[in-house]
Amino acid sequence: MTPHELVAVLEKHERWLKNKPGGSRANLTMVNLEGANLSGVDLTQGKLSGAVLTHCDFSRANLSHADLFAAHLTKADLTGCNLFRADLRGAHMRGAKLKGAILKEADLRGGALLYGGGAPGTGAGAKGLDFVRSDLSGTNFDDASMTNANLSGADLTDVSMNGADCEGALLTGATLLRSTMKNCNLARADLRSCNLSGVNLQGAVLRDANLAGAHLTGANLRNADLQGAKLEGADLSGADTTGANLARSADNFSIQIQHALHDHYNWINTNGSLGARADLSGADLSHIDLHGVNLSGASLKGVNLSGAKMGEALLIMCDLSEANLSGADFAGAILDGSNLRGANFNGARLDGAGIGWVDIKGPDGKPTGRLWAANLTGCSFVGASCVRTNMRGANLAGSNFANANLTGAILSDANIRDAGFTNANLTGASLPPPPDPDD
Repeated sequence: MTPHELVAVLEKHERWLKNKPGGSRANLTMVNLEGANLSGVDLTQGKLSGAVLTHCDFSRANLSHADLFAAHLTKADLTGCNLFRADLRGAHMRGAKLKGAILKEADLRGGALLYGGGAPGTGAGAKGLDFVRSDLSGTNFDDASMTNANLSGADLTDVSMNGADCEGALLTGATLLRSTMKNCNLARADLRSCNLSGVNLQGAVLRDANLAGAHLTGANLRNADLQGAKLEGADLSGADTTGANLARSADNFSIQIQHALHDHYNWINTNGSLGARADLSGADLSHIDLHGVNLSGASLKGVNLSGAKMGEALLIMCDLSEANLSGADFAGAILDGSNLRGANFNGARLDGAGIGWVDIKGPDGKPTGRLWAANLTGCSFVGASCVRTNMRGANLAGSNFANANLTGAILSDANIRDAGFTNANLTGASLPPPPDPDD
């Protein structure tokens, strides 16, 4: 198509949009316009399916409601372009610039192309359907408006979506490997089974988002807002959740874990006549919200409770040896008499918690007068907050409290042999006499 012919098509389309005589809807289906300067043009409802638009300049253009099915927009400049409700199914947009573009309710799913007449590998005259996945890898969506856009199954590898508004967007099954989505708004977005491995979601808003089955391995979720997000079956291994508002209810975990918690509840409340003691040894319960739950007597050896919400929980006489409790919130929790040998409390909050001894009761439920101390040998409390934590009588031998805040903590009668308190804040703490080096 010559430049003169293209100008004529655009003029007739403008007349068509204004319902003026002599106007006609632009039909640029399958036309090669590579490198054309279409900055600021109005192609609302234009037909551009299958068009070759590589390296085209569509900055500030209006392509709302346009048919761009399977269009080739590789490295095109769509900065500030209006693509409201545009059909971009199966489009090729690798490396395109969409900074500040409007993609509200746009359809960027894969699409099926009808071919015929000697398609490669089919024989002359053969016909059929060829499914094309939308290729958006390396695209710049910074500050783009993409509310309720449909990007399910799209390839968004290495894209930049910093500050983009993707509220309510559909991204099921999409691939976002290594993408940058800092401060991106993904509230209410559907990210089921989405691959977000290594994605930078620092400061992103994921409130009420559906992340069931999503892969978030190695993702940066620092200061992200995940309140109300569904995380059932999500893989958060290696993710950085520092400062993130992240809490997973038991409903977000496997049926086996839910049943174990339910049976333990019955076991506790019927004094063992119903239900069963929970055995969740080695389970991944990271970021679970068990605030105020009674898990006394449970077997939680080697469990991963990093980032968990355990405030005011009852964990008396539990086995939490070798558990990962880093960054967890145990404020006001009671862990008296529990086995916590070798547990990792780094960065955890234990303010007002009780981790001391418990009075053993006999079969008749009456105290026997025998005290059972909490076992905290070899634990790591680096950087933990232990303000007013009661560890009276606990065995703290070999524990590391470097840089921990022990203001007002009670460690009287505790065994602190070989325990380290480098740079720890011990203001107002009650400590036992130093151990005799000759013992």
